[in-house]
Amino acid sequence: MTDAAAIPQVPQLKWLGRADYAATEAAMRAFTEARTPDTPDEIWLCEHPGVFTQGVAGRAEHVLAAGDIPVVQTNRGGQVTYHGPGQVVAYPLIDLQRLGLFVREYVYRLESTVLRVLQDYGVTGHRVAGAPGIYVKLDDPFGHAALTGPLDPADPFRGLGKIAALGIKVSRHCSYHGVAFNVAMDLEPFHRINPCGYAGLQTIDLAKIGVFTTWDDAAARLALRLQSQLSR
Repeated sequence: MTDAAAIPQVPQLKWLGRADYAATEAAMRAFTEARTPDTPDEIWLCEHPGVFTQGVAGRAEHVLAAGDIPVVQTNRGGQVTYHGPGQVVAYPLIDLQRLGLFVREYVYRLESTVLRVLQDYGVTGHRVAGAPGIYVKLDDPFGHAALTGPLDPADPFRGLGKIAALGIKVSRHCSYHGVAFNVAMDLEPFHRINPCGYAGLQTIDLAKIGVFTTWDDAAARLALRLQSQLSR
């Protein structure tokens, strides 16, 4: 057997294009169940036709009015979110044990990836404690000031829009699912749910804050940043 420590730790990029959500999730699960200590890590990149996805603890009441958009139950963490055209979805399939990462550090690196891609576009992203994902200030997305003061318990996301959502699954120390980064979407479906389980949370994309780029450019930047964060 190959010494796992000797395997190059640069995840391979796999471009799926427009991909059905349920089929992609099934493929991720099969990949993870079949992998061995010798299996190279991969990062899958795609966009999905419109779909709402529920995490393992997802509550039905957070889907307000799905309408004609299907709702798919998943085995990732977190609550309900929306995937659709104009959103870059990245699925890192990573042997965390081989890379020497605990889950908390892995989530931090995913968030750091999005923060650095936003920096590429001149946008300042922010973390919110206890609410995984990346947010921007709606009134000053290009400003560099940090978030200040304690969050308002009645409205912890006041003045913020969520631009990237995280939802992961770890099985036998290997990750799948991942991060969704909003580039240029129809954001209306987010009003049909409580995004990530938070009533009234506003969702935003690059286009709505005045950054006009292509899906391909944003996906390439996210892919390269993920490779950097998840390599050894």
